[in-house]
Amino acid sequence: MAVLSEEQTMLRDAAKSWVSEKSPVTAFRKVRDSGNAEGFDRDAWREMAEMGWAGIIIPEEFGGSGMGYLTLGLVLEETGRTLTASPLVSTALAATSALIVGGSNAQKQAWLPKIAEGKAIAALAVDEAAHHAPAKIALKATKSGSGWTLSGKKTFVLDGGAADVLVVAARTSGKSGDANGITLFLVPGDAKGLMRQKLKSVDSRGVANLAFENVEVGADAVIGSVDQGYGILESTLDRARAGLAAEMLGMATQAFETTLDYLKTRVQFGQVIGTFQALQHRAAKMYTDLELTRSCVEAALSAIDSNSNEVPQLVSLAKAKANELAHLVSNEMVQMHGGIGMTDAHDAGLYLKRARAAEATFGSAAFHRDRYASLLEY
Repeated sequence: MAVLSEEQTMLRDAAKSWVSEKSPVTAFRKVRDSGNAEGFDRDAWREMAEMGWAGIIIPEEFGGSGMGYLTLGLVLEETGRTLTASPLVSTALAATSALIVGGSNAQKQAWLPKIAEGKAIAALAVDEAAHHAPAKIALKATKSGSGWTLSGKKTFVLDGGAADVLVVAARTSGKSGDANGITLFLVPGDAKGLMRQKLKSVDSRGVANLAFENVEVGADAVIGSVDQGYGILESTLDRARAGLAAEMLGMATQAFETTLDYLKTRVQFGQVIGTFQALQHRAAKMYTDLELTRSCVEAALSAIDSNSNEVPQLVSLAKAKANELAHLVSNEMVQMHGGIGMTDAHDAGLYLKRARAAEATFGSAAFHRDRYASLLEY
C-alpha cells in the first residue's frame, strides 16, 4: 500500500465519513428512482465541490489544491464503495486532465476555476461506437474561416447531457484508425448544432449520445496543436482510466465486505455458510485479487503523479485488473447471497450493474491486456 501523507489520510477519512452519512447506497437508489435524467444529485455535487474534491488535481493558481491523482483516487475509492453518482470522473478527472495536460493558459483560466468551485460540469467525448477505440475517430473538424466546423457523433459520453463544456476528439486529417490527424476541441454545451440524447444506462448514471451538426468553434477552441491531439488524448484517458480503476476498487471492496458479513451470519443445513470450504476458497480468491488490484491501482496513480515513463503500461495493468476484479466480486456477491441477491431490494444487483458499465468505460479488460502486451512489445 502507498504511504499516505497526513493531508491525504485526513481527506480519505473525511470522504469515508461523508459518503456513509450523506451518500449511502440508499441515496443512489433515491436518485435512480426519482427519474433524474442527469443521473446525479446537484446538491450532493455542490457539497463535494465545497469540500474541495472537484479541484483536487487542479493547480492552486487555478483555484484547486494540486494534491494529485493518488489523492483523487482515494476519494474515488470511497465514493465507489457507496455507488455515489457524481461528475467526479467526467469533470474533476477526465475533462480537467485534458485541460491540465494540453490546455492553453487562457483555456485553463476560463474553465479550471469554475470546475474547482463546482460551477461548471465538463465532459470528455471520445468514442463513436460500442467499444472503446480512441484512434477510431471519424467526427470531422474542417477549417472554416479562422475557426472550425465539427460534424459527426459521439456515444456514451459520461455526463454529456449535463456538461457546460465538452472536450471533443475530432479528426482534422487522415482516416479513422490513424493516431495522427486527431485534434481536441473545447465545445460549449450550448453550441448551436449540438444535439444531446440522454440515455438510460444499466447503472443509472448520466450518459448521453451527442450529435454535432455543423457546430462552429473558434481557433481558440483547439487544445494543444492541430493534428497532434492524440498524445494529449492518451495522457488524458490514462488519467481517467486510473481514477475509474480506483472507484472500481472501492466498489469491489465494499461488495466483498458485504458478502463476507453474509457468509459469517447466514445459516444453512444447521451451519454458518462461511464454514463451507468451497465458499472459503472463493472468498480467499476475492481477497487476494483485491490486494493485487490495490497495488496496481496505487502504482498507476503514483506513476502519474511522478510523471513516470511507465504510466501507459501501469494504467492498463490497473484497469485490466480492476475490470476483472469488479466482474468477479459482483458475480460472487449475487451468487453467494442466493435468492435475495437476485432481487432489486438487495444492493447486490446495483453493484453488478455498476461493475459492468465501469468495465466497458475507457477500455475493457481485453482492450487493456492487449495494450499492455503491445507496450511491452510482446
